[in-house]
Amino acid sequence: MRKEKKEELENIIDEFKTIKLTKLDSPSKFITSEVYSCELNNGKKITREKLIKNNSEGSAAIVLPVTKENNVVLTVEPRVFSKRTVGIGIPAGYIEPGEQAYMAALRELEEETGYVSRELISLGGFYQDMGCSSAYNQLFIALNSEKSKDQNLDPGEYIKFFECTFDEALELIDEGYIEGCNAIITLTRAKKYIKTKK
Repeated sequence: MRKEKKEELENIIDEFKTIKLTKLDSPSKFITSEVYSCELNNGKKITREKLIKNNSEGSAAIVLPVTKENNVVLTVEPRVFSKRTVGIGIPAGYIEPGEQAYMAALRELEEETGYVSRELISLGGFYQDMGCSSAYNQLFIALNSEKSKDQNLDPGEYIKFFECTFDEALELIDEGYIEGCNAIITLTRAKKYIKTKK
């Protein structure tokens, strides 16, 4: 990765590092669980717990913005329970009730980065954690993305975006900067749509 880009990224990471983590004694209003008794076709019964996020299954739309110059736009935001306490990823967000994943991807792209695209391609999807969740993440690539407005973040949401080449984004995976499955899977599946120097 170019030295100036690595320095830019490190400065953003430093800004978002968690310096103190205090456990609160209040019940979660965002994550709850439900317990199910499940009867299998073979006659056996098992008990399983299902995570519920914000009163829904927690399915998300994940979108990789690619500019007209063939660069990718990554997001950097606090991820306080990770080793670094900061995550480097791509725009993503929960699909709202009644919303199509395609529309959620466009909405999250615009809210988190201010970029828009008229060329959104599905890259398939995956379950986040099949053992305790029905959340299904749907992946997209947004080609010819252009910056059109300022970010429109939710209260308590802190995101900066970082533009680099696709090859540099792949380097960030190899170097352990990008560690979230959403970004790794999306970047891997996007390879056939992006011209690289390698």
